[in-house]
Amino acid sequence: QVQLVESGGGLVQAGGSLRLSCAASGSIFSIRAMGWYRQAPGKQRELVATITNGGITTYADSVKGRFTISRGIAKNTVWLQMNSLKPEDTGVYYCNAESFSANIASYIDYWGQGTQVAVSS
Repeated sequence: QVQLVESGGGLVQAGGSLRLSCAASGSIFSIRAMGWYRQAPGKQRELVATITNGGITTYADSVKGRFTISRGIAKNTVWLQMNSLKPEDTGVYYCNAESFSANIASYIDYWGQGTQVAVSS
């Protein structure tokens, strides 16, 4: 079991910055990757950025060059630095962790409760 707690959301004007944090606890040794997803009102949840244990990062095209994902040395914390925010970045941002389950010999997705990001024009 992995528990994820996000923080750092809020309201910001277009062009501003926010930094999201996610702290993982529980079976963190079994996590192979962490990431951020977001869901805008009336839309499906979409990938924003991910980072593996080896430091390999993936970004949605819409955030490349503006957002940066990073992990702590202990790899139980992940941050998302969001710069040059746009109104279309508005949504609930969810932290995700892919963790191996020995019970099913496969990886399971764990999710945080989400943090709201609102960007005004």
